[in-house]
Amino acid sequence: MDERKYYRIKVADVERDLPICEVNEHLDIAGFVIFGDVELTTKCAAALVEKLPEHDVMITAESKGIPLIHEMARQSGVNRYVLARKAPKLYMTDVFTVEVNSITTDHKQFLCIDGKDAEYMKGKRVVIVDDVISTGESLRALETLVEKAGGNIVGKLAILAEGDAVNREDITYLEELPLFFK
Repeated sequence: MDERKYYRIKVADVERDLPICEVNEHLDIAGFVIFGDVELTTKCAAALVEKLPEHDVMITAESKGIPLIHEMARQSGVNRYVLARKAPKLYMTDVFTVEVNSITTDHKQFLCIDGKDAEYMKGKRVVIVDDVISTGESLRALETLVEKAGGNIVGKLAILAEGDAVNREDITYLEELPLFFK
């Protein structure tokens, strides 16, 4: 029997029970995962598409942002978006790399984009898309990549804002996700 605790959330008219996960001895978070949840991904994407500012390019970080940005692009009739990878791949050239520390990962990470993606973003209006913004570290890394590539950030959208992110005026999100302090 599953004895974990859950937090019920309603976002984009979809309700889900999120497992409470320990980050450390002082903090738990509700684990929000859109992988494999077509209804949740589709409805959240639709709600975010309604909030999109005028833009030319969307970018997200590997990995939970992938199904979200894909669905947002599909619903918007756009055939391309940019993905910041966690590590350079063999097919990538002239790679732009930024270090990131995420609340949900216990080690240092990196985000990188291919030089061709950087060239694609240069001088364009860019929207950053993420599933959850909490500490803002992943967002900061994406902002740095876009700026290094010469893109102009015109929006930052997420499904959920958590912790101090709920007070940020520079992001647009659908719902708040509480932190659980012990």
